[in-house]
Amino acid sequence: MNKNIVIKNATTNNLKNISIDIPKNKIIAVTGVSGSGKSSFVFDTIASQSQRLLNETYSSYIQDLLPKYKKPTFDSISNLPVSLVINQKRIEGNSRSTVGTITDIYTNLRLLFSRIAVPFIGYSMNYSFNNTEGMCSICKGLGEIKQMNIKRLIDFDKSLNQGAILFPTFQNNGWRLSRYTESGFFNNDKKISQYSKEELDLLLYSKEIKPVNPTTKWHKTATYLGVVPRIENVFINSETTKYKKELNNILDVKVCPQCKGTRLNNKALSAKIMNKSIADCSSMSINELFDFINKIDDEKVSIIINDLKKKLKSLQIVGLDYLSLNRNTNTLSGGESQRIKMTKYLNSSLSDVLYIFDEPTIGLHPHDIKGIVNIFKEIKNNGNSILFVDHDKDIISICDKVINFGEKAGINGGNITFYGIYEELLNSNTITAKAFLKKHNINEKEKDFSSFYTLDNVSKNNIKNLSVKIPKNALTLVTGVAGSGKSTLIRYLFKNKYPKAAILDQSLPHTSVRSNITTYINIYNEIKKLFAKANSVNANMFSATGKGACLVCKGKGFIKLDLAYLGDSTQVCEKCKGKRFNDTALSYYYKNKNISEIFDLSVQEALELFFDNTLIRNKLESIVNANLDYIKLGQTLDTFSGGELQRLKIAKMLSENTDEIIILDEPSTGLHEADIENLIKLFNVLIKQGHTLIVLEHNLSIISQADWIIDLGLKGGSLGGKLLYQGYLKNFLNNENSFTAKYLKEFL
Repeated sequence: MNKNIVIKNATTNNLKNISIDIPKNKIIAVTGVSGSGKSSFVFDTIASQSQRLLNETYSSYIQDLLPKYKKPTFDSISNLPVSLVINQKRIEGNSRSTVGTITDIYTNLRLLFSRIAVPFIGYSMNYSFNNTEGMCSICKGLGEIKQMNIKRLIDFDKSLNQGAILFPTFQNNGWRLSRYTESGFFNNDKKISQYSKEELDLLLYSKEIKPVNPTTKWHKTATYLGVVPRIENVFINSETTKYKKELNNILDVKVCPQCKGTRLNNKALSAKIMNKSIADCSSMSINELFDFINKIDDEKVSIIINDLKKKLKSLQIVGLDYLSLNRNTNTLSGGESQRIKMTKYLNSSLSDVLYIFDEPTIGLHPHDIKGIVNIFKEIKNNGNSILFVDHDKDIISICDKVINFGEKAGINGGNITFYGIYEELLNSNTITAKAFLKKHNINEKEKDFSSFYTLDNVSKNNIKNLSVKIPKNALTLVTGVAGSGKSTLIRYLFKNKYPKAAILDQSLPHTSVRSNITTYINIYNEIKKLFAKANSVNANMFSATGKGACLVCKGKGFIKLDLAYLGDSTQVCEKCKGKRFNDTALSYYYKNKNISEIFDLSVQEALELFFDNTLIRNKLESIVNANLDYIKLGQTLDTFSGGELQRLKIAKMLSENTDEIIILDEPSTGLHEADIENLIKLFNVLIKQGHTLIVLEHNLSIISQADWIIDLGLKGGSLGGKLLYQGYLKNFLNNENSFTAKYLKEFL
């Protein structure tokens, strides 16, 4: 049996005839700068082909329901195992999703209680807060109740016509507001403060009724419903994510007075094992729960006990022993979410599987990376193979083999420039090796700060009565292990006090086959205007979705063929040859180039062409500063790598941001160490422009350049939330209580 995955002449995207043998049952890292071809090789070639082959084994009906994967280009791939792809996406949970439900540990716990808890109250669903048999009747299993704050919902000094209802869907001339203004119940120009009690109750709390004398604009079949129940029905009880921010502004959230936050009814809470209810178990830390379960000695539940211990052990292995099962999943940090996702693969009995990870260290402090290393080793020991893309030196150093792509990005990448063991990588002449071997120094300057932004005795989640100060017009790094309270402190508490602060997080820009750099940084309209002026025609002539579009492909440049269960196939449009525009549009020129030729320019070439246009020049310069000068204007965003999208987002912020305070949540996401230097240069540009930067980060290269540091810890969850240090970086290295200080010292 061949122990290698054999790939011959892969040319997907920018890959340049890649041929390689990858050993199975090993841990393999794929490295290289953003856009060098890593994702094209790992995800668009290996993962895509594996998933396509697996899908072909199903019936045509099932294939039609499954995700479709683009066909990679290669001569041959042999000995390819079934693959599982674990992406960077956070666990998406609603208010009913907890650590216990997402890991299935709570399911095991319900089974255990239904077998041996006293008194016996019925089967496992009687312990479920997502089932009517077990949930608290007051909060419906949510553990909290949401009450509308009328003073924040209604401006009592305004009338209905003046916009008294302070919620987005009740804007003037809107359909929803007409349900009140056309009901015939109210004087629409009368201030709400002048309403009688009866009028106010009718406006806010009325049940569904039929208006007696509505206006002619009232829909005949419509019924009237008060503002409060209408918002509750449409936005609160439906668990929609729409208008989340606006809802938070008008809602007061309180612990349910009936169940005290346990989510369960009295019957479920009455049954106990060793004097502990299932809610008591859910509120224990993973370590405490493991010890509790370990004390249960009952042969008839031994299978349940062993499975529980196995799952709890998995969370301990990845360093999440401080979490509790009742922790809501939407309060987890990125690093906690990433590790929880991975634990389910530890308990899988599958073998000979290729596990493919996309930047598994995202959101993780160097201290937390040990947990990922443990997962990788366990998965490998179970007879599986691991292939992952990452930039982190610590995780790459534990691999059996490293494949490096480059040496640059885009058309200048797509080659394998190194393949071997980690020690040999360090001796190679690659950008990755140079970045790993670079000597780092800390910022020893102690700037004389005259003014600060402050938080005094603030509390939320695991942050309790914390006070910090952040210097104005400086680079402040907020550090600490995953779950230590960084996001709570800055993204919630700080933002709450300073609402005008702009937040740049890890979410990537929306991508499509029609989006490109010109549409994303808003210069396409300006380019169309220049063409229109130079040729005395309407600007719509140069729109790929308007008058200038190729009539055959509708301005996409390709034709999609629906081959039913064989999946979709695309081919270059024969009419426009992929240029996207019709012959008329292509007959007009600006500086000797037609509109299609403009989109074929790299950012650097376009900068030279449009240098005399201030708006376009400034925007393109921000792209060059983000080290994306090689990208063509017409390259669609859906073909960008994660690192390229991250830098593009930062570039857009640089070109547009006027906010005094900018919060950056892990801006190093998706970036190679070689790109970090450019990112720090961008930070310095912003500070010179008068901005204050607050950066939540684990990357030691960035931390080493801070003007000011705020370190939280010591660990995550209930063991975190404490201020370990704030001040200049120089004095931080001697802090013996901080994991960040320890790893920074080693890094230097």
